[in-house]
Amino acid sequence: MTKTQYYTATTIDGYIADEEDSLQWLFEADRGEGSDDHFSTFFSDVKAMAMGATTYEWVREHDPEGWAKWYGDTPAWIFTHRDLPAVPGSNVAFVQGDVRPVHAEMVKAAAGGNIWLAGGGDLVGQFADAGLLDEIYLGIAPATLGAGKPLLPRRFGASQLELADVSRRGQFAQLVYRWRR
Repeated sequence: MTKTQYYTATTIDGYIADEEDSLQWLFEADRGEGSDDHFSTFFSDVKAMAMGATTYEWVREHDPEGWAKWYGDTPAWIFTHRDLPAVPGSNVAFVQGDVRPVHAEMVKAAAGGNIWLAGGGDLVGQFADAGLLDEIYLGIAPATLGAGKPLLPRRFGASQLELADVSRRGQFAQLVYRWRR
């Protein structure tokens, strides 16, 4: 059964990017041995993904060859209101509007595999608002930014989220929450 998952890292104070939309803070902390293996294991079940335009632009600018290494030809839907160039060799579609019809396309493309919501937080919030988010995989980094892009700019209470797992990866605390229906 397809699960829609938000897999991301955040600072202690709840930001996924700084005020300039940079993710550079993320690479300053020790992620521990096997961190690439952890992501690879997670991503092996991912058969479709969604990403906001700002996250896409950062990845494209800072690691354009990395797209093929990390994501291969996994179909990706990039939510944007701008014209953006595709990463060469990628399988991306640029979309906008309501997440529900796009999610339906993603479920079809995933064919039983999982869907990864790579960010940003507001985009993931739209999936959650529509009742389409199943799990949150959250790496908490030993850093604070003081301001920036919030992890999930919505209010969700303990009645909606259930802690499913806690672990450690280097200097990161890894939490997994399941959405209660």
